[in-house]
Amino acid sequence: MAWIFEGDRFVGAFADRYATAQFEGYVPDQPLELYDILGAGGVVGVMRTKNASLKEYEPTKVKLIGYCCGDDGKVINTKFYKRTRSSFEGVVPNNAKIILSIGSTMDSGKTTTAAHVARGLKSTGKQVAFIKLTGTAYSKDKDMVYDCGADVSLDFCDMGFPSTYMCQVSDILDMYQSLLYQLNEHQSDYIVMEIADGLLQQETAALLRHKGFMSTISNVVFSCGDSLAALKGVEMLAELDIKPCMISGRFTMSPLLIQEVMDQTKMPVHTIDEIMTGELNHILLQ
Repeated sequence: MAWIFEGDRFVGAFADRYATAQFEGYVPDQPLELYDILGAGGVVGVMRTKNASLKEYEPTKVKLIGYCCGDDGKVINTKFYKRTRSSFEGVVPNNAKIILSIGSTMDSGKTTTAAHVARGLKSTGKQVAFIKLTGTAYSKDKDMVYDCGADVSLDFCDMGFPSTYMCQVSDILDMYQSLLYQLNEHQSDYIVMEIADGLLQQETAALLRHKGFMSTISNVVFSCGDSLAALKGVEMLAELDIKPCMISGRFTMSPLLIQEVMDQTKMPVHTIDEIMTGELNHILLQ
């Protein structure tokens, strides 16, 4: 994160943003004089709605002074810009096991769970990679997982995507394959991957329904913010023939909520402290 002040100039990227706990915003059809910074990673657009918890706050306003252009004089589209795009084939380098971290909603604990899964897997002495496949540009999440022990940490920005909201699923799948091929040289044994937001978000829902995408996944960890979300989420995933190997997330901060979920689902529920020890790796890798 960087501080900015009135009069500063910076390079941002136009993108749509979906964030139920923060700002919803879009790239306008026509050029405007003023835009909103929709996320701390520098994504720019026009805010449409915001969470009521932010009623006292407005997004930072920026003035357009010019476009970044290539040698041909055309405005740069950052997606796959000077990067190799690989068509989705479902090929996983080194036959690595991919553990998918998903959640009921934004801020349900997906990234924190993914980071501690990576830390636990790293205790095996194997190579561990992290991919954040969807979301809005901000390096905090992939930096966190790297700090927790992942040998390499990538996200959609490494393929030039400032955001994946409103992207075609085919583009996301090609980006996924391209990121996997970037891991070739690392010979990863395990890949922990996160897809953003919740089960109802359109790109997340589309990926979970995609048989080719799900065929690359070895196991799923489901994070939730409360017990009711856990119960309904497990039910929704069952309709997609997806059975998480364990449930975690913010609700596991409360022993009472853990008990509620265990009583109703009969599924393994674990805190991040338990996951990070590596003692649950046999569940993740079964």
